Amino acid sequence: MLLVYTGDGKGKTSACVGQAIRAAGQGLPVAFVQFMKSDVQAGEQKMLAALTGITLHIGGCGFFLNEENRALHRDAALRTLEWATRHLDGLFMMLLDEVLYALQLGLLERRELENFLVQGKQKQVHLVLSGRALPSWLEDMADLVTEMREIKHPWRKGIKAQPGIEF
Repeated sequence: MLLVYTGDGKGKTSACVGQAIRAAGQGLPVAFVQFMKSDVQAGEQKMLAALTGITLHIGGCGFFLNEENRALHRDAALRTLEWATRHLDGLFMMLLDEVLYALQLGLLERRELENFLVQGKQKQVHLVLSGRALPSWLEDMADLVTEMREIKHPWRKGIKAQPGIEF
């Protein structure tokens, strides 16, 4: 199946983490791939790395802040997708956290992600994607789409990201 967690609200990565833990808890092999985050040791990175049955790959360069770094971020996104493609065999599930951001920013092209999705389906691997700006073509392909909608967020009051809440 193809599952997507999207929307402007908080909780997309948390939903992916929960999905990964659920599958690993059944003894199923899982890979968790992060596209935009760097190895900053966010809480989920520490815990996923410690869990048996979950392979963690952190392939991002952090926030994409300006066009001067586009080539660096594009290269990281391509390398991450290549890693994911090479590691599909033998998995029950692969999660592509923040891959929709990479797609939205043009760091990955539609055909590149579609090729990966086709390979995952051929290998009967359940794929879970997250990020904002879900394109209609991908929504049509998905078996499940859950949208996180922001109603209220503390950063709007100037409250900075908190360890254990945002990272």
